[in-house]
Amino acid sequence: MDQLDKLSVSFLVDDLEVRRGGVAANICFGLGNLGLTPVLVGAVGEDFAEYRAWLERHRVDCDSVHVSQTRHTARFVCTNDSSMAQIASFYPGAMSESREIELKPIVDRVGEPDYVLIGPDDPDGMLRHTDECRQRGYRFVADPSQQLAFGDGVLIRQLIEGAHILFSNEYEASLIMQKTGWSEAEVLSRVGTWIVTLGARGVRVQAEGVETITVSAVPDVVPLEPTGVGDAFRAGFLAALTWGLGHERAAQLGCLLAVHVVERVGTQEYVLSGEAFLARCEKTYGVEAAADIAPHLRTLHP
Repeated sequence: MDQLDKLSVSFLVDDLEVRRGGVAANICFGLGNLGLTPVLVGAVGEDFAEYRAWLERHRVDCDSVHVSQTRHTARFVCTNDSSMAQIASFYPGAMSESREIELKPIVDRVGEPDYVLIGPDDPDGMLRHTDECRQRGYRFVADPSQQLAFGDGVLIRQLIEGAHILFSNEYEASLIMQKTGWSEAEVLSRVGTWIVTLGARGVRVQAEGVETITVSAVPDVVPLEPTGVGDAFRAGFLAALTWGLGHERAAQLGCLLAVHVVERVGTQEYVLSGEAFLARCEKTYGVEAAADIAPHLRTLHP
């Protein structure tokens, strides 16, 4: 292999799967399946029409999505071999135009938001939306996720400061502290609540001056594919808070919804059955948890 500078490769692919995705769309899909009407905000290309119809059928408000006139919707393309080793590429496309979106006209249209979740996106767009939330007093959720690997401490501190909720997994939590130079206590002093997902060990909910809550993951899971599991957890967690439930119930609902993603291939391939959902809730978290969640699941299938 002494000609790597001239390398050109071609693969014969046995199968092609095109799946819907995107962090914001995945979270909105989960919220819509739980009966809420989330507002999707982001930048897409003119090729978004079919995806938009799908999301709107699942109660997602897409009227504030910015449509680029020159770029396609962001796309992730991944080729796996039989051992699941990957060659992947990400095309940001229209995502870079999210920095042109202002939140106030959206709020004027739909009313004061319960939460504005600022997920991984164009960094300038994330900064603009975070700053606008602070200036206008909108409660915002910081979920920088994949951008933590690329962002420096200055960016990450700006995205987190003043968040009502901060979401991360364990690895991301360590990145946050490493890059910002803040200790765990210093992060907690700057956010309302820090939610750290722990994979198969469940989730940890922390807040300054409050006893930490640890919720176990749902057992007896048959995992097929992990992509989008964190997005589903966020949808369940935020839905429970919107219903007025506490952090423990929110974490439990998030874990329950996440299971529906990990047990399928694709981030938006699940259909929720109210009866099965509550049965699994009761088996995992007890009768009281199921009784607290049940009145809010009016839109689920039988």
